[in-house]
Amino acid sequence: MNTIQELKKRIIDNDYCIGCGACSYVSKGIISIKRNDKGQFQALIDQKYAYYNNDILNVCPFYNSEVTEDILGKELFSLAPDIKYDNYQGYYLSNYAGHIQEGQYRVKGSSGGFGSWLASKLLEEGLVDKVIHVKSSNESDMLFEYKISNDIEEIQEGSKSRYYPIEMSKVLEYVREKKYKYLFIGIPCFIKSLRLLQKQDSILKERIILTLGLVCGHLKSDFFAKSLGWELGIKPSDLKDIDFRMKYADQPANRYGVRVTGKVQGNLKVIEAPTKELFVSNWGHGLFKYSACDYCDDVLAETADITIGDAWLREYSKDSGGTNVIIVRNPIIDDLIETFRTEISLDEISANKIYQSQAGGFRHRRDGLKYRLYLKDLNNQWRPRKRVEASDNIPKQRRKIYEMRLRLTEYSYKNYYKAIEEDDYRIFIKNMSGIINEYDKVYRGNIAVYLIKRLIGKVLRILKLR
Repeated sequence: MNTIQELKKRIIDNDYCIGCGACSYVSKGIISIKRNDKGQFQALIDQKYAYYNNDILNVCPFYNSEVTEDILGKELFSLAPDIKYDNYQGYYLSNYAGHIQEGQYRVKGSSGGFGSWLASKLLEEGLVDKVIHVKSSNESDMLFEYKISNDIEEIQEGSKSRYYPIEMSKVLEYVREKKYKYLFIGIPCFIKSLRLLQKQDSILKERIILTLGLVCGHLKSDFFAKSLGWELGIKPSDLKDIDFRMKYADQPANRYGVRVTGKVQGNLKVIEAPTKELFVSNWGHGLFKYSACDYCDDVLAETADITIGDAWLREYSKDSGGTNVIIVRNPIIDDLIETFRTEISLDEISANKIYQSQAGGFRHRRDGLKYRLYLKDLNNQWRPRKRVEASDNIPKQRRKIYEMRLRLTEYSYKNYYKAIEEDDYRIFIKNMSGIINEYDKVYRGNIAVYLIKRLIGKVLRILKLR
């Protein structure tokens, strides 16, 4: 079996493709990246090239299990002075929580504004010439895509979170053609894929000199954006734009809203609502998730020079402006932050605080992954080899939660199709409500047990101190 047949059999046919575009770039377009019937980007192989053989498997983030995030991180960062290692965040120099105090970065960003501020500073200081990140698309059938920004104004156009399918093969072709120094911004699996590409492509290694990783829960199909719009009165084909993270000045950072723009009865409308009021907004339900995301163990973009995300910590969540968690791995970025420290409100925080800020993601990506791998092995199905071992040695209630999450993802697609067929979003809500209610009961029961155990542990520690 050659490499292209292996990619199809193991990754594409088993739904482990994240649609990143690395295989398309390496194969020079013999493998194309197209949106499938789930609204996801996926690799598509032209059968006339079925015997094509090239080094495509080694750049796939879900096939290449030999070169893990730990191995890549060691190659990239282990020689830096004062580098540290943590099992959850990989290698790191510094950990912070903070926000930008200068300019409009925080106001225009989804959280503390650190990502767009850093990209702008790297550009201003001549450390990079251009920034590769996700912005509004010019294509009629897409809302967002990877683009190149050349100045601060263009960077700020892409400052918001985009919970939307994207691919990077086209923008990497631009890098190959245009000799500049680039900053690449992406989610963990895309950064890993880029690092694997750089191991065999000297041009990408030379030109993409810095990477900024985004903390990731999972990647969404475009059905997610269309569902939010549809619930607010804009049909899927009429959705023109969406702001997934609209801040409310009188609300905590985690109480944000959604704003959609599109045609309603032929007229352009802008409609907004608090996210918590919308049916598909609970991230833990995993509706319209890529299946590949359930087989990823990297929450914090461990192979990126710097990672940013939301500081979902009690002491910061009350601030409606938003606060970032920041993990620095590259001394160049550490020095830059120190140079412009007066423009930033920063607290140094521990690795444990970083973990706490994304605790739910780690439970799903580490403990839950063990069980999902176990289920694959139980059914004698191929799956990627990960840094955690397959196991069913977790509480029965947690096993049920992980099983139901798989069903929630599957059912979300099936019931969206039904709603489309009937041209009625209420069908989606009606058909999904039963399993969501069932899941929520199981999940709340699990949380109650967890809180009781925490309380008992706290009491025992107090008694022990006495």
